[in-house]
Amino acid sequence: MRAVIQRVKAAQVEVDSNIVGKITHGLLVLLGIGKDDTLEDIKWMVDKIVNLRIFEKEKGKMNESLIDVKGSLLVVSQFTLYGDCSKGRRPSFSDAMEASRAKELFDVFLDKAREKVEKVESGVFQAYMDVALINDGPVTLIIDSKK
Repeated sequence: MRAVIQRVKAAQVEVDSNIVGKITHGLLVLLGIGKDDTLEDIKWMVDKIVNLRIFEKEKGKMNESLIDVKGSLLVVSQFTLYGDCSKGRRPSFSDAMEASRAKELFDVFLDKAREKVEKVESGVFQAYMDVALINDGPVTLIIDSKK
């Protein structure tokens, strides 16, 4: 499982010009699910994201987590995080999980996140989405459950 995490002042996702998810102060998570990912990867990733100390308590010191600051979470499915660009000019997505299984795991990820965070919003799985954000910092991290 791979995630690109961005600390945001605000973020939203639209499908067909309709806002389907919107947060203020928190994290935007672009989440890719790999073909070998399991429930254990989900549990590990949710725990890592919500407890990662990337919010500032004092100026210049990142020492608080999403839970500490009572922030929100916006999760957007992003199978392209498994794009392999090492050969040719077109990415291969053979390491991404097939869509129906990935949708199940994506929904479980949201459920697990909601157990820990008060406000969890999401995009629409497999939809064409417009994502907008105001990056805070900017702080952007990449996390891989297999590393």
